[in-house]
Amino acid sequence: MSLEAARANQAGLAAYQQGRLDEAGRLFAQAEALDGKVASYPYHLGLVLQALGHLDPALDAFRRAVAIDPKHAKAHNNVGMALHVQGRAPEAVEAYARAAALDPRLAAAHNNLGLLLTERGALADAVAALRRTLALVPQDSRVHSNLGNALLALGQRDEAMAAYDKAVALEPMSPAASNRLLALHYRSDVTPGELRAEHDRWGARYARPPQPAFANERDPDRRLRIGFVSPDFRDHPVPFFLEPLLRARDPSAMEVFCYAEVAAPDAVTARLQGLCDHWRSTVGLSDQGLAEAVRADRIDVLIDLAGHTNRGRITAFALGCAPVQATWLGYPDTTGLPAMDYRIVDPVTDPPGIAEAWSSEALVRLEGGFLCYGPPAGAPVVEPPPSLAGAAPTFGSFNNPAKLSEATLDAWAALLKAVPAACLVLKASSFTDAEARRLMTERFTGRGIDPARLDLRSYLDDGAEHLAAYGAVDVALDPFPYNGTTTTCEALWMGVPVVTLSGDRHAGRVGVSLLSRVGLAALIADTPDRYVEIAASLIADTARLADLRQSLRERLRASPLCVAPAFAHAFETGLRRMWRRWCDGEAPAALSISSENGLSLEPMTPAKPRNA
Repeated sequence: MSLEAARANQAGLAAYQQGRLDEAGRLFAQAEALDGKVASYPYHLGLVLQALGHLDPALDAFRRAVAIDPKHAKAHNNVGMALHVQGRAPEAVEAYARAAALDPRLAAAHNNLGLLLTERGALADAVAALRRTLALVPQDSRVHSNLGNALLALGQRDEAMAAYDKAVALEPMSPAASNRLLALHYRSDVTPGELRAEHDRWGARYARPPQPAFANERDPDRRLRIGFVSPDFRDHPVPFFLEPLLRARDPSAMEVFCYAEVAAPDAVTARLQGLCDHWRSTVGLSDQGLAEAVRADRIDVLIDLAGHTNRGRITAFALGCAPVQATWLGYPDTTGLPAMDYRIVDPVTDPPGIAEAWSSEALVRLEGGFLCYGPPAGAPVVEPPPSLAGAAPTFGSFNNPAKLSEATLDAWAALLKAVPAACLVLKASSFTDAEARRLMTERFTGRGIDPARLDLRSYLDDGAEHLAAYGAVDVALDPFPYNGTTTTCEALWMGVPVVTLSGDRHAGRVGVSLLSRVGLAALIADTPDRYVEIAASLIADTARLADLRQSLRERLRASPLCVAPAFAHAFETGLRRMWRRWCDGEAPAALSISSENGLSLEPMTPAKPRNA
């Protein structure tokens, strides 16, 4: 062993521990160049490159370490991590499994394997891997949280909540607290008031003293610097609604910055990069680092697009990154964060005089609707309703199974009993897993439904194939109290009508907002019994189904839900009014932004159903 190389390595470790990553990288590279037979040198270099987000060079470094020492379990684990982030899942699974086999006490390998298996829908195996991890590190809140995610995807809500509770008890300010908040929305026994209280409790942990004054020029009419913060600038539902805004915005009114928590960019990432003025990667940045970057960019209005969802940066907003901070699109509720000024909604999702009690933020209501949908390019042609081609009448839902609350399943079971010839198609990534399929089937058989009437399909990676699967559905069913959003828009685009229930919270009123804007108020129910009646009546009316199948795509395209210029104008008007209040030294307050097209949306309780 070269003494000079060992010294360079030791100096690199000291620099690494002090956060001087560039210096550490140079020293580790020097050590490896001086002595290429020591596995720890390229391994340490890989750690630095990984921390800096240089995934390809990091992977090469870890592989050099493995080539020197094939039994280096940590290097195998980090090979898996680099492959995982790059989306090379089968290779990553192999690397994690190899690391765990070499060192059965390497908790990180079991945890990472559990994370990846959860993502791939191998849920029973994921739960087993995470339980092995907890046997090694029982006090690690992150692992309890990861276990909660796997159990929730598997359909074991109570067990998932217990895992989240354990994680939060161990570390009250861990990401598990956000996972727990999101999971509460899937329960039909949690009231809007309870949701608000839980979010406020979370937010109280992140209350911060006043930050230094902002240097932003208080000119109410100048071009605004707008920042969007998200981990979902990639192949994800969020771009279906963000991209139309970015394309239709007025560049003279908004200069757009995107702060991307995206470790593995894809084609969607590249497309979004081309639609904004400035792109900032936040991977590896602390909350303080992100806040400093936003302040350095002199952002006027900073918009969170993730809330309490996975890899969101909501806690950075607690630091007061920008003069005006708002949340929109990616989360169906208040953030509970004292530093979050506004939440962008509409009068249907958040009715005036009612929804104020649901939100810690001031509500900005876009009267034409709180989002705009960008239909997918290359969607397959709309096929006739399957029941018209001789198939059994078919209901369907492609929503996340976590949304299928007990109340939802009660209604769907009642619907299947009301239409004895009908079957139900459910499609989700979790149905790749045999245990997930068994548990879902058990939930229906316990309600008296023959398993033969269920068609549980796994997720399709190919977007066109996913959309084509709607060809097997006559009528789509919206879950409650947490409605679908992208799934509803996709169903309508593929000619499939959607039946929804008007709920008592934002998450349970998105369906009302969407269907109202497409002129389908007849498919909105105000009680579960009426929900069953509407769905049963619709699937029996073959002429109506055929008409909707032929007309819905164009109807959606022409509706306010897809008119991006009007939406962008309303959105920009809302931001401008928020900004004016700050310039005038006024506190955030509820705002109502009128629709350019004069659209009148349905009230909280829809009128008697009419033909769609």
